[in-house]
Amino acid sequence: MRILIVEDDLVLADGLMRSLRRAGYAVDGSYDGENAAHLLASESYDLVILDLGLPKLDGFDLLKRLRRQKDTPVLILTARDALEDRVRGLDLGADDYMIKPFDLPELEARVRALVRRGQSGGSAVLTHGVLTLDTAGRRALLDRQPLDLSARELAVLEVLMLRTGRVVNKDQLADKIYDSTDDISNNAIEVCMHRLRKKLEPCGIKIRTIRGLGYLLEKASEPDHR
Repeated sequence: MRILIVEDDLVLADGLMRSLRRAGYAVDGSYDGENAAHLLASESYDLVILDLGLPKLDGFDLLKRLRRQKDTPVLILTARDALEDRVRGLDLGADDYMIKPFDLPELEARVRALVRRGQSGGSAVLTHGVLTLDTAGRRALLDRQPLDLSARELAVLEVLMLRTGRVVNKDQLADKIYDSTDDISNNAIEVCMHRLRKKLEPCGIKIRTIRGLGYLLEKASEPDHR
């Protein structure tokens, strides 16, 4: 899942990006409103963490511009604690409003909730036959046993499970699991997919390669009740 952090405090932005990347997200950063507007118009994000006091384009104006184009979840993270600012932000379409200073575990919990709401209708747990993925706890179980996956493998699996039975191309996968600073080699996704297949196929979960199109997580078999 891909997140955009719009924050002009470079130290804070860097700390947030590092923390969220460790949690398995692909994260981009923008330090002014105009640059963020360009990124939001040209890229696809699962969540925006938005400061209000931005140079070049105020956070409220950026939020209004975004809401005319997309319904991407937005978490306002700001030092403005006045009631009128909170009301205005939520009325303009923000999904959550958090005051600085903040506790990182709480921020990460709110991020998980907003990403979960946007991707899977609010459920933290995705199931596919004997495979279970806890998107909040960032862990997978295969036939009730813990499945050892890297952060990148978890991200790929989440994208595939959210689109079960539909083809996901390489560009869509790269967009969700890499941020703009990553150096993506030609076979990086193939290597990740190969490792994921080796861990899933012993239990009958198959990821098909659709030549020239991408990858498809086959729908789980229906149980036989005869």
